[in-house]
Amino acid sequence: MSELSWVGSDKNFVDELDVSLVGNVAVGRFGGNSSAGQYKNEDGCLVWVNESGGWEFTMILDGHKTASSVELVVDHFNKKKDEIQRVLMLPAGEALRTMDSLILDIFQAPDFMEACRKTTGETACMIVIRKEKYLWWFSIGDCILHVFHPELIALGERQLNQRSFYEWVGEVNTFKMTVPCYSTGKKELRHGESLIFMTTDGLTECPGVTFANPEAVEGTFNGVSVPEAVRDLLEEVRIKGVRDSTTIISWSVFIEETATMPSDL
Repeated sequence: MSELSWVGSDKNFVDELDVSLVGNVAVGRFGGNSSAGQYKNEDGCLVWVNESGGWEFTMILDGHKTASSVELVVDHFNKKKDEIQRVLMLPAGEALRTMDSLILDIFQAPDFMEACRKTTGETACMIVIRKEKYLWWFSIGDCILHVFHPELIALGERQLNQRSFYEWVGEVNTFKMTVPCYSTGKKELRHGESLIFMTTDGLTECPGVTFANPEAVEGTFNGVSVPEAVRDLLEEVRIKGVRDSTTIISWSVFIEETATMPSDL
């Protein structure tokens, strides 16, 4: 088991670029440029990797106002780590079906809701799980998820989620509403190598870059390793003078099984 738990208030990476490996998962962090006025980092991430169990659990967060809400979510999920990891050791069908309700229960737990009421600021949050040949995601807010595979790229499919604005967890909390608002989905990964890519919006909203276009992100990975590509992306926004912090989580996975094909082939 490999793991990483980080909040920008612990180490802000302002003017500093870091790419670390957690098992097979590359985590890239850049806190923004102090020359552009940056002095804090309100991002965060949580990564658990169990290669023998055939899964990765990843979470990326982008806070507003303060990092308190990011700390709150990361701490809350760390407390639930054993329960989540027990579920992820089940067969994929049962594990991901159970995860649908478990993640909702975690966000709606009375003690967590009470802590949100007392915190300052709020955060976008995206959870992505790869279990066997399936990808599962749960997104509150505007973080971004891409999957790059030749068969999907040929049909123009790269970005899996629709960025959703005005959704947060924390002081402003989507789960306080009569109907909590979030998005979730599941995707069968194709046979062969898929590249999974998650990022906060510092990457896409940096002036002078085209990384809001998934094709531009994909192109960075051509001919280089995942950690090298993550570093190249962060170096580009650093050079362009980005103020906002950027956090990236990315990894590749090779799927041996065949994938669903249309009946007329």
